[in-house]
Amino acid sequence: MSFLDSLAAGLALVGNLESFLALALGVAIGVIGGAIPGMSATMAVALTLPFTFSMQPITGILLLLGVYKGGIFGGSIPAILIKTPGTPASSATILDGFPMAEKGEAGRALGMALWASCTADVISNLSLILFAGWLASFALSFGPPEFFTLILFSLTIIAGVSGDSLLRGALSALLGLMLATVGLDLVYGTNRFTFGDPNMMGGLNFIAVLIGLFAIPEVLAMVWNPTAHLGNARKLGSSWVSFADYKKSFKSIVRGSFIGVFLGSIPGIGAAPAAFLSYSEARRKSPDKENFGKGEVEGVAASEAGNNGVAGATLIPLLALGVPGDVITAIIIGAFMIHGLQPGPMMFVLNANIIYGLFIGLIVSSVFLFFIGSLAIRGFRFVADIPKRILVPAVLILCIYGVFAVNNNVFDIGVMFAMGWVGYGMMRCRIPAAPFLIAFILGPLLEDNFRQSMLMSGSDWKVLFRGPITWFFWGATALTVVAIVRTSVRAIKNMNIVRSSVDVTIE
Repeated sequence: MSFLDSLAAGLALVGNLESFLALALGVAIGVIGGAIPGMSATMAVALTLPFTFSMQPITGILLLLGVYKGGIFGGSIPAILIKTPGTPASSATILDGFPMAEKGEAGRALGMALWASCTADVISNLSLILFAGWLASFALSFGPPEFFTLILFSLTIIAGVSGDSLLRGALSALLGLMLATVGLDLVYGTNRFTFGDPNMMGGLNFIAVLIGLFAIPEVLAMVWNPTAHLGNARKLGSSWVSFADYKKSFKSIVRGSFIGVFLGSIPGIGAAPAAFLSYSEARRKSPDKENFGKGEVEGVAASEAGNNGVAGATLIPLLALGVPGDVITAIIIGAFMIHGLQPGPMMFVLNANIIYGLFIGLIVSSVFLFFIGSLAIRGFRFVADIPKRILVPAVLILCIYGVFAVNNNVFDIGVMFAMGWVGYGMMRCRIPAAPFLIAFILGPLLEDNFRQSMLMSGSDWKVLFRGPITWFFWGATALTVVAIVRTSVRAIKNMNIVRSSVDVTIE
């Protein structure tokens, strides 16, 4: 079957009301699920999966893909409005989204999040369609040494989210790496820092740590000093982003989209590291880098482009190799198998019409995401007008529900509150929470791939320099470290010059 024949067959497959309704419904479910703290896009897809069993294969898969797309964007809504990331992928959006909301620019931040999400979604979908085979074969060349050097390079983004003090950022990252070691040893299966509690054998629940680190400190701040938080939370301001904002952020959006595509095509990386790496690169290259973390619209654009760029790219290894790119596509591959479809190279031969039908559906999903996202902004924006004395207890209830619903485990609620006190202490000491989260996410991956590299080579460290991919990431890491040191030295010199000027003025 030729390309045009396959394309026509795919269009005939999805060009009906049932498929379009499934896509629209899926995006709506995903946006709502992503906007509920603790729910996450993964849980939304998992809960939707049983409803696809009685559907036509293409309709059921499109429904799940719509939920996936909508869920990634939906997480940005509570991240911006109430400093509570709806999904782990939206954690980086808090860094500038919430400060914008506090300045009365929540609508502008939400509008930019939507535009960046849709742009990245289109780029990610086109990358899937055009480069699926090549990117999938490239991803196959990654072994433990390549993953180790990639993750080591990713850890250097901590410098970009450390705020004014690199030392505080490093301290935060060190704490995150320490807590990431809790649970069973990744290689030998021995207990580490579990203190005999079976609840800790699986490590600290990521959702509990995430919500505890970002949401609970806000609740504690309200309880600690309630008179400082009376009245409305924030004014929404303009509900749409200007063309000037989009033009200013366009380079960061495109860059973040391709970062998401690259990391998404490598199985196991996920959207959260892509969002933070995109944010860090945007800050490094921006002429307004001093504004990042204080309410910079380009920061929102970069983080949302990074995490949405992953969404289409995770389907590259799924469709081309039959290997799920992340947890969500691992659930979606179940839908393929239930309907008697086996993703992989042979699917392009035996079921080319379904492949091209999915491609067309993904492009249409970007359009639905824009319109349904616009409606969601207009609906959820009223959250920002609720008085904090009402909003904060409601957020607390949602946090408890969201954390409990992941594993139905009360222990996770305790972890959330414990991390809340840790996060509150970090907030009072002006220690940034983002480096902690990055290190907590990447720590197990770094350790696992390092130890696998040592096992496969008989503890020969030369395996970490075994090919061009590892050399590339070692070089990128070295250049980043040099840039960090130069920036820090320059900042110290500027500070000394300012102090000298002040001393001369006083004299």
